[in-house]
Amino acid sequence: MDDRSVFDAYRSPLTSRYASKEMSYNFSDDKKFTTWRKLWLYLAKAEKELGLDITDEQISEMENNLTKIDYKMASEEEKKRRHDVMAHVHTFAACCPKAAPIIHLGATSCYVGDNTDLIVLKDGLNILLPKLARCCERLSKFANEHKSLPTLGFTHFQPAQLTTVGKRACLWISDLLLDLANLMHVEQSLRFRGVKGTTGTQASFLALFDGNDEKVEKLDELVTSMAGFKNAYIVTGQTYSRKVDLDILNALGSLGASVHKICTDIRLLASMKEVEEPFEKSQIGSSAMPYKRNPMRCERCCSLARHLMTLVGNAQQTAATQWLERTLDDSANRRISLPEAFLTADIILNTLQNVSEGLIVYPKVIERHIKQELPFMASENIIMAVVKNGGDRQECHERIRVLSQQAASIVKTEGGDNDLVERILNDDYFKIVHDKLDQILDPKSFIGRAPYQVARFLKEEVEPKLVLFDGKLDIKATINV
Repeated sequence: MDDRSVFDAYRSPLTSRYASKEMSYNFSDDKKFTTWRKLWLYLAKAEKELGLDITDEQISEMENNLTKIDYKMASEEEKKRRHDVMAHVHTFAACCPKAAPIIHLGATSCYVGDNTDLIVLKDGLNILLPKLARCCERLSKFANEHKSLPTLGFTHFQPAQLTTVGKRACLWISDLLLDLANLMHVEQSLRFRGVKGTTGTQASFLALFDGNDEKVEKLDELVTSMAGFKNAYIVTGQTYSRKVDLDILNALGSLGASVHKICTDIRLLASMKEVEEPFEKSQIGSSAMPYKRNPMRCERCCSLARHLMTLVGNAQQTAATQWLERTLDDSANRRISLPEAFLTADIILNTLQNVSEGLIVYPKVIERHIKQELPFMASENIIMAVVKNGGDRQECHERIRVLSQQAASIVKTEGGDNDLVERILNDDYFKIVHDKLDQILDPKSFIGRAPYQVARFLKEEVEPKLVLFDGKLDIKATINV
């Protein structure tokens, strides 16, 4: 590119507009190629320790040039050689002339390529996990604050038995805890490819060490430890199994589904004016309709979550089409699908945390909606009260059915309020329960054990998970646009 503005070229909105600096760097060329050089250094150190003719001076030279990457030279080398790893071998060798003969000794391209991918994936998971925990923690505070606030429950998006605002938030958290467990599992299960050679047989290293199995095994262990992994895969082909990528993207795709569901719920509630995401003082909801308060953060989460979910199928296809010890049609695909999955997950977690830190509840609107529906829901309770005071169940049922239909007609055909309670108060048949109607229609008598469930859920299921992230929960989410 010449000196023209960067705006002359396409830039992915994932990095230019939304993603955090730490996740953007994790998938950057700088992280990738400095990690390649570190892996060449680890290999040389381990080979030296196990007796190969490698000098301290060569090791020192490599250590001093880990970050001094001539990207222009690397680009020119790749154009000439049509091989990215060898382009960087030659670029590294150019600034390490003494170490040049032993750089990449015995290794295959996947030694740096796949091992770097595993390091980047592990680091990416460790960026995401605290962010997911923070979303759980913020929503748990919200759930606890509103654990006893009655609200209409909905099944089929039709008014149903009451729940509480806090209980509904616990449904969101419950899904996120499943995602937390999934991501922790794939992170803890992740191993290193290690030092395996061209088709995974370690034949080149066996030749280097004159057939000494123990030294080849030790070489694998030393490099694995230097790279920060406890274990390496015992068997690989030329690459680590692409099922590993699929397991990770399954977990990330599942997270996408959770966030999409949560943010869809908030969007529905925002439409009803019961709950809203944060809305800044100078924020504009619509260029044409100045009164609007569009749920743009939740809409963004849903939009990007859909993209994240589609990437799972990509990983399935890649894992399924790896022939024998490997085929290269995974390479270009993974350069796109893996970074995009992590960048997208990073963005939706940052945004969800921002939303959960500023959720706004409108109790009066919620109360009004309850009053429109509760008299119908309370009809059975009214019947029971009448029967307890000597009334006939069947007669009472018929009378309240008629009054309910009349009230429903007012609501549906005239757009009026639900006046069933007034009709009952004006009917002498129900005189025996008139003084009990306020008690019968108290919304809190319809929420069952919801407040207790919230308290128990937060204590027994959420708090033990959050303890694992002590010291990492206080960071606030910031989004730029």
